[in-house]
Amino acid sequence: MMEFLAIVMVLAVFAALLIGYPVALTLAGVSLLFAGIGALLGVFDTSLLSALPNRLFGIISNPTLVAVPLFILMGVLLERAKVADDLLENMTSLFGRRPGGLGISVMLVGAILAASTGIVGATVVTLGLIALPVMLRRGYDPRLACGTVCASGTLGQIIPPSIILVLLGDQLSSAYSQAQLAQGIFAPDTVSVGDLFMGALIPGLLLVGLYLVYLLFTAWRSPERVPGLSEVELSERPDAIKIAGSLLPPLALIVAVLGSIMGGIATPTEAAGVGAIGAALIAAVKGKLNLRVLMDAGKTTVRMTSMVFLIFIGASIFSLIFRGFGGDEMVHNALSSLPGGTMTAIFIVMLVMFLLGFILDFIEITFVVVPIVAPVLLMMGVDPIWLGIMIAINLQTSFLTPPFGFTLFYLRGVTPDTVATSELYRGVMPYIGIQLLVLALIAYFPALATWLPGVLYG
Repeated sequence: MMEFLAIVMVLAVFAALLIGYPVALTLAGVSLLFAGIGALLGVFDTSLLSALPNRLFGIISNPTLVAVPLFILMGVLLERAKVADDLLENMTSLFGRRPGGLGISVMLVGAILAASTGIVGATVVTLGLIALPVMLRRGYDPRLACGTVCASGTLGQIIPPSIILVLLGDQLSSAYSQAQLAQGIFAPDTVSVGDLFMGALIPGLLLVGLYLVYLLFTAWRSPERVPGLSEVELSERPDAIKIAGSLLPPLALIVAVLGSIMGGIATPTEAAGVGAIGAALIAAVKGKLNLRVLMDAGKTTVRMTSMVFLIFIGASIFSLIFRGFGGDEMVHNALSSLPGGTMTAIFIVMLVMFLLGFILDFIEITFVVVPIVAPVLLMMGVDPIWLGIMIAINLQTSFLTPPFGFTLFYLRGVTPDTVATSELYRGVMPYIGIQLLVLALIAYFPALATWLPGVLYG
């Protein structure tokens, strides 16, 4: 009966989400409802709910999660400072004369924004508003233009400092400790957000490199799909000082944030504080910082942070009650008894997460699914850093995949009506193939994710 209620509770949560109820309230409300039903049937111990205050206090006092509002504030301030506009204008002047040069410029700008904002939705919309009209006006194939904007915008999912890596790092740290304690290891190793940041660096750069190779190959084989810009279309020749003025501030910010983490000078939370201050300085230098911008950025940060923490609280209630019904043991038995062992279990988990990415945002998946499946996989000997990077790239691929990918919805909202949705879907297919290739490479060569953290942190 207990396992039956656990399964029905999960299905009820997904049904309520599909109907359109808010995620955080659905997770908490449905779970508490089933806890009451279980108590009436005598199969749920209500004393478990006494752990909720400690769980909630642990969430709000978690120093790792302080990085979330700071990284959000950094991204919002950079958006207000029009960093993307300046970068695209100058990168286009630098590369735009060559076939495919504008697409390469967009991809590089997306990578820089990913490493300086970490917010996928904002990056996709920003590039969609700034870059896509220029690409279409200059004769780019609409499919390739849309696919390039989508792919470059989702780089914020994997290139640190990424919000999803912060949240994943916190959840995997808890799951890793739980898995080791269940194995009788009472002095457990730890995994941190910094480990995940460093683990994502090589896969993220590999992804960008393969995207650029695809654009260069397209320019070689079909230059008419990615025409270069004429001297008339380019307002002026590239000016070194102007290019440096647009490139150096975000690059310096990236070096300050990631460099301080890599060098062991600062924790990710402290580095996030450096990033927020650096973004404010960049906005001030560009003359974009005033009281109104600060208030607007503060409101946006509070709104997004409140959403994240409210979902976290709802997910915490859900996972506690799910465990009260014996759901964690059910998942453990199901995954550990699969034919093929660990690799089959990982494949099933990745497939489920990929499909859930069509209907849930990464925050819900991170807070709901990861705490359930990660301890089981880690007890089976899976490396936590490798698992985190696999999950991040898997979800990035899901959000890019038609017909339900979130990134496609973001871009569709700012795409001209002259571009058909089918062209948008077809345009992302080559990039989805590249992401699946990178996912396969990391699965076959785990050192792509684990080597750098091992070198830096042992």
